[in-house]
Amino acid sequence: MAGTDEEAVAAADDALYVLTAVLLTPAKFPSVLGDDYPEACAALGMAPLADGYGLVLGQDGDGARWTVVIDDVSLVAVAIASWDCGMEYDLSPDERTVVAALPGWPLAVAVAAPNVPPPHDPDPEIADGPALTPPDTSVWGPAQRRLGADEIALQWATWREQIDDTEFATPGGASGAGDSSESGDSSASADGPTPAGAANAGEAGDRGSDSRSASDSSAGSGSDWDASMGADEQPTNAEQGETGEPSESGQAKQQGGHSGILRVLAEARAYVESPPPLGRVRSSFAPGDARTLRADGPGWSLVARTDDIAFVLLDDEPGEVLPVGRGPELPGLLEALDKMAVRPL
Repeated sequence: MAGTDEEAVAAADDALYVLTAVLLTPAKFPSVLGDDYPEACAALGMAPLADGYGLVLGQDGDGARWTVVIDDVSLVAVAIASWDCGMEYDLSPDERTVVAALPGWPLAVAVAAPNVPPPHDPDPEIADGPALTPPDTSVWGPAQRRLGADEIALQWATWREQIDDTEFATPGGASGAGDSSESGDSSASADGPTPAGAANAGEAGDRGSDSRSASDSSAGSGSDWDASMGADEQPTNAEQGETGEPSESGQAKQQGGHSGILRVLAEARAYVESPPPLGRVRSSFAPGDARTLRADGPGWSLVARTDDIAFVLLDDEPGEVLPVGRGPELPGLLEALDKMAVRPL
């Protein structure tokens, strides 16, 4: 991308009003941009450097949108941590750390700088290239699916409380959500809304309020996984995230083992044997001794706690959140994924 042009860098650096910033590193990047770190970098036309980048989003004095890419990752990390704590922090990157100034914003930003014209793309003559735009999240697809997984990871407790462990039933009567589940024919069911971010969410904008429910299902004969499948909707009184809007209701139906879930688990298992592109599997902090795992692949996202169950989202299942009980194999898979996952420094 032509954002490294010296004229564009100078234009962006001159009186840039910083609105927000995000990290672009192997362990933490805007997942709406891609399933892994190299893919997210490619969306910006940047090389996937090992140490990553910081992205500073702001407006110039004319109100034009700019994304300034810097190599001082720690500076951006400190700024984000300060803002998260409600503290003021003047993020003013040294010009020597500027790698590129890219026209536009790759993420949706809901705020604007005061006392300057409304946000707009820079003049093409200055930008010398097409402006970045946020991925389309108006319809269900990879970007929405990844945003939905982000929401589940962020609001794990809210999502987890929608699942009744006793409904992950096994022939021996044990709960499929526990480590002692038996293999063989099993069934699992769960009530839960789609993620608040599944319909209209932007990475830095408003979260959508559309919701549907993951419904009852059975994990096919001989399956070692307690896998709940999103079929048609079923009645639920669960409320979604912070929006407080109830899920739509419908009639649940029983089907065989969910092929999409089985495919996701098989591909995730293959990651252990053959490491995927950097950032496809990430591990982050969770309460206690657990870790929050996030894995993505072609057409799917998985969110799990190493001491608990998992949730799966699929491009082929618009708006559905599919719970996966622990069973006898999930704990081992999550442990193996955690060992090879990228972790924040």
